[in-house]
Amino acid sequence: MDRALPSEGRGCGFNSRRVQYMIKKKDVTNQQHSQVQNNVDSEGPIGVFDSGVGGLTVVAALQRYLPDEKILYVGDTARVPYGGKSPETIRRYSKEIAHLLFEQRAKMIVVACNSASALALPTLKNLYAAPIQGVIEPGAVAAVHATRYGTIGVIGTKATIASNAYQEAIYRLSPEAHIISLACPLLVPLAEEGLFEDEITNRVLQRYLEPLLCQGIDTLVLGCTHYPLLKKLIAHIIGPHVTLVDSAKNCALAVKSLLTAKGLARTHNTSTPDKLEVLLTDPAEDFLHIAAKALEIKIDHVTITRLQ
Repeated sequence: MDRALPSEGRGCGFNSRRVQYMIKKKDVTNQQHSQVQNNVDSEGPIGVFDSGVGGLTVVAALQRYLPDEKILYVGDTARVPYGGKSPETIRRYSKEIAHLLFEQRAKMIVVACNSASALALPTLKNLYAAPIQGVIEPGAVAAVHATRYGTIGVIGTKATIASNAYQEAIYRLSPEAHIISLACPLLVPLAEEGLFEDEITNRVLQRYLEPLLCQGIDTLVLGCTHYPLLKKLIAHIIGPHVTLVDSAKNCALAVKSLLTAKGLARTHNTSTPDKLEVLLTDPAEDFLHIAAKALEIKIDHVTITRLQ
């Protein structure tokens, strides 16, 4: 049964005339992922997923640089965060969501989750012929271009930091770089609570960032797509002499190049009735409203999808 979103969510980045809130059960856990064949169509949406709704930071960049594209976003709000999960679990979750996105005719997938990009991207690329883009390589490129003295800080979830994915990506581009990494497991829950500028968040950030600043970093990579929602507090703490790197912009530009190279870019004159559709695996409309307003994005349609 359909029901409208609560009235207090209207006017906060949503098209209230079009948004519906529906529950659909979808069991994808027993699908044979490796046998999926994709009929990739330029008219299909760009599929994007994250463990929660922090990946909307990447969606905002995609809308900025690819305004003619439709986007289908899956936020795995039932299982957020991924950062504390095992690599095997993160890969399983990622395969389930990728399968769902391709069932919905996605023409490519953007893994807007650093933990999944670090641990599941090679698996997904082996399973599917369609283009798949992660966020770590674009972030590494941006960091290497931004650093002045080669001392780069990276903050992320436990899974992302333990994977060494950022370190390896940066070293491939700049072998002489000095990289200081730190897991910040409390930041995703704070972001998911919408505490973007709260005093508690500020104190937690100070506790995490001060050791990095004491080691002389000149560039800080936000190695989680939730962290840009905390950018104002982070920038205040690190000051003007440390460059913040958010991989969202570089990821969007990489997607644009990839779609063009594959002949999958949408033409300007194509009708786009619903530009952004969001699928959540558990209700999280309060934070969805807050994030949409903070990022100045308009969500046309919201659905709850059960993966299990």
